[in-house]
Amino acid sequence: MRLRTPLIILLLGIMAVVSASQSNPAATAPTTGSAQAPVSTASQATAPSAAQTSTAADPQYSTFFYTNDTLKLEGYFYKPAGAGPFPVVVYSHGSRAGSERRELPMVYIARVMIPAGYAVIVPERRGYGKSEGQPFSEEIGEDRGPRFVTRLRAEANDVLAAVEYAKANLPIDKKRIVLMGFSFGGIVTTVAAGSSSDFVAVVNQAPGALNWKRSPALVDELLAAAKKIKAPMICMAAKNDATTENVAKICGEAKKHGDSVEVMIYPPFSGAPDPIPNAPGHALFGRYGVDLWKKDALAFLAKHM
Repeated sequence: MRLRTPLIILLLGIMAVVSASQSNPAATAPTTGSAQAPVSTASQATAPSAAQTSTAADPQYSTFFYTNDTLKLEGYFYKPAGAGPFPVVVYSHGSRAGSERRELPMVYIARVMIPAGYAVIVPERRGYGKSEGQPFSEEIGEDRGPRFVTRLRAEANDVLAAVEYAKANLPIDKKRIVLMGFSFGGIVTTVAAGSSSDFVAVVNQAPGALNWKRSPALVDELLAAAKKIKAPMICMAAKNDATTENVAKICGEAKKHGDSVEVMIYPPFSGAPDPIPNAPGHALFGRYGVDLWKKDALAFLAKHM
């Protein structure tokens, strides 16, 4: 009995310690776990879009700055593994009223291009992200006349300046540069492609679709630029965008004066959670529709690169 009593006391003590540790798991949490910073819901809600939509497996990018018209402008650079030089896709984003000052590296474009062996450059044109200059919504607003066109010419020059910076400073193949853009970025792509012979191919997605019927000045500018495009170009649109006349006419003019041209009209698209009224198909070329057009874009590039 004398031997059993200390043993019973010892067992009761062990049971008490176990019970206490179960009621307070933090007291026995592993050191490695406790060293990890907790995820803040607030920081997730206010983080830049790239953080909200990217994952650890996504391509990584570096940020660079360059100048045009005395403005310090921001850009993002993705590259495949290796030293390069790499063929490169220079991607022009669309407008983003209400969030122009947010940095958007367009990771969904990199997800398509990097596995195929292309580097990607995404210039944040004047007034976007951390780029200097007045935001489009403040400088132009709803004006769709000559001031609108002048602004978009300036943004096209911002893209061309990014290309010049890349040629001098980034591991890209200067003879295999592609221009690609969507919506406002398609306008900028058209104007830039008509202003330079640096490009071997152009991927043009819904260029100016939302303003085609609102701005005769824009139509004139785009058709004039298309006549000067000498590189092969593919024009893409969804059937239920605001119009498909834009791609037919832009690519039509380019075909008369330049290289080979393809026009792709996709079936009506309705996969975006916040579609544009009367133009839901416009969102096809954002991140929600990428799986529907990426094979066509890659096949076009493979043909001409």
